[in-house]
Amino acid sequence: MESSGTRGRRIELLATTLLAAAALATAWSTFQSGRWRGVQASNTGKSTAARVQSSEASTRAGQLTQIDIATFIQWVDAETAGNRKLAGFYRRRFRPELRTAFAAWLATRPFENPKAPTSPFAMPQYRLAESEKSKQFEATSELRLAAAGRANQNADDYLLAVVLFASSLFFAGISTKVPSPRQREVLLGLGGLIFLAALIWVATIPVNFS
Repeated sequence: MESSGTRGRRIELLATTLLAAAALATAWSTFQSGRWRGVQASNTGKSTAARVQSSEASTRAGQLTQIDIATFIQWVDAETAGNRKLAGFYRRRFRPELRTAFAAWLATRPFENPKAPTSPFAMPQYRLAESEKSKQFEATSELRLAAAGRANQNADDYLLAVVLFASSLFFAGISTKVPSPRQREVLLGLGGLIFLAALIWVATIPVNFS
């Protein structure tokens, strides 16, 4: 039968082991939580920057569209007035993106064909590079925002792990202060159970070394 002295030393050894392991796990979880907070902040900043770039590109696209519309209206007025010289003047000043759509629009014979698109701006060929940039920046912003959300969740998970490992530390530490061997074993067992459950859960959380 195990003596009380041997039993006490075994409990102390297990408590010391649990204290050391829980302390290391707490430090690791704290480190990872900080890392993921950094990832979150970085991605949030990049998402904001991409959204600003998207807004700027969208504004430029709107400005260019207004220029194209104004130039096209001037061409229409000159064309309908029979002033071919002035119409040619405006046509030569079409921006490349409008020029492509304009050529496709003329191919539909808009002055004879009632089913033709109403203007070059209704043609699929009218695509502004700035609009495409705006969409790309917006997509990048959404991706960065999603990455920031995942990083935030990982940081929160590691922070919760810190609480769990700290609870394990508490039970392991208090078990050394209780005189009753039976009570010490119960407290140590509870601390060990919490530690094991938290350790298994932490193993499922992504790790960041960058």
